[in-house]
Amino acid sequence: MVTLLLILFYFLTPLLILYLCHISKPIKKIGAVVLAYIAGLLIGNVGIFPRASEMFKFILKGDTFLPKSKALELLEDGIITQSDYVLNQIASTQDLVMTIAIPLSIPLLLFSLDIRNSLKTIKTGLFSFLVALVSLIFCIFIGHFIFKDSIPESWKISGMMIGLYTGGTPNLAALATALEVKPNMFILTHTYDLVIGIILLFFFITIAQRTLNLILPHFNGKNHHKRPKEIIRESEPPENLLDYFNRKLLVPLLGALGIAVLIFGIGGGLSFIVPKDFQMVTVILTITTLGILISLIPKVNRIKKTFELGMYFILVFCVAVASMADLTTIFQIRFLDLFLYVAIAVFGSMMVHIILSAIFKIDTDTTIVTITALSMSPPFVPVVAGALKNKTIIVMGITIGVIGYAIGNYLGVFFAYLLKGM
Repeated sequence: MVTLLLILFYFLTPLLILYLCHISKPIKKIGAVVLAYIAGLLIGNVGIFPRASEMFKFILKGDTFLPKSKALELLEDGIITQSDYVLNQIASTQDLVMTIAIPLSIPLLLFSLDIRNSLKTIKTGLFSFLVALVSLIFCIFIGHFIFKDSIPESWKISGMMIGLYTGGTPNLAALATALEVKPNMFILTHTYDLVIGIILLFFFITIAQRTLNLILPHFNGKNHHKRPKEIIRESEPPENLLDYFNRKLLVPLLGALGIAVLIFGIGGGLSFIVPKDFQMVTVILTITTLGILISLIPKVNRIKKTFELGMYFILVFCVAVASMADLTTIFQIRFLDLFLYVAIAVFGSMMVHIILSAIFKIDTDTTIVTITALSMSPPFVPVVAGALKNKTIIVMGITIGVIGYAIGNYLGVFFAYLLKGM
């Protein structure tokens, strides 16, 4: 009964959140991801879930949960309590939901990408995109070696942040799963990013253009691209899924979900032929690759609302992982180093990017929209472009974000293991 109720909570809460965002502009401004975290944190920290005994914590030794048979055996022997056993059920359910949600979301999100068009329209922004990656990786390396002794498994955090600042929340969630990042560290990293991201967004929509025009070339209009008939769907925020579950949309959408399940199965099958430590990485990279390849099939690429369905599963993941976080540890002073590391990744890479843009004469608007697309994800590109009074950079910015999202998982995994070996 506990497992069933928890699964219903995790899968129904995001639907409620999307519905509320659909009918209320103030709630929509808060954001579905933020609301998903709040819902998860509340259910996990208001006293509904039991607390682990000291003995159970000792037995876990850092693991999230025990196999059901092992937990039942310990309960019958009187080594753990009934509350410990229930908590173990809850933890195993949370792990199951997270394991399902991310591998299903990645292909669905990728199906809607127009990879061919993205590559065609990236010409003027490609160099700025490469500059952004160099700036980010440079600052990640610096931050890692500064904080590697004070942040547990900082190589995992490094890989996760590279994914976050190239593809946003979906890549962050995927890499957290691939690298098996502990829930508290995932929540902390994303929370700190949200706080810093708000500051960055405010800067971009207020004084960034005037400030950077003092040291960077002004945008001259030569980078103009014709707006395509249908702008890349990643620029649109997730909508209320319930509005689209009619027969005309539901049948193709179920077909896309079926393909995502098949891709998940292929990735899961391949994971059994690699060492245990690389199983989840194999799953994530396999489904990312297959998702990109299948997005090239026009019939699949044209299926409507696959992106929204993928974001729904991201919200399921956010609720589940947030419910595993312990608020009593999140605000401890010992996590100040993680906040500083995130700040270096965001502000440090931005400063390096601006310096390199000045050296290579990349204009202000292209620089701003590149940083926006990569650090805050494509949906923020139209917002910033509007503030800059330059709509011609919207397609370029979204394209940069789409490509960053497509390669973020690969970069995150590669550099995480590179830093681990150094």
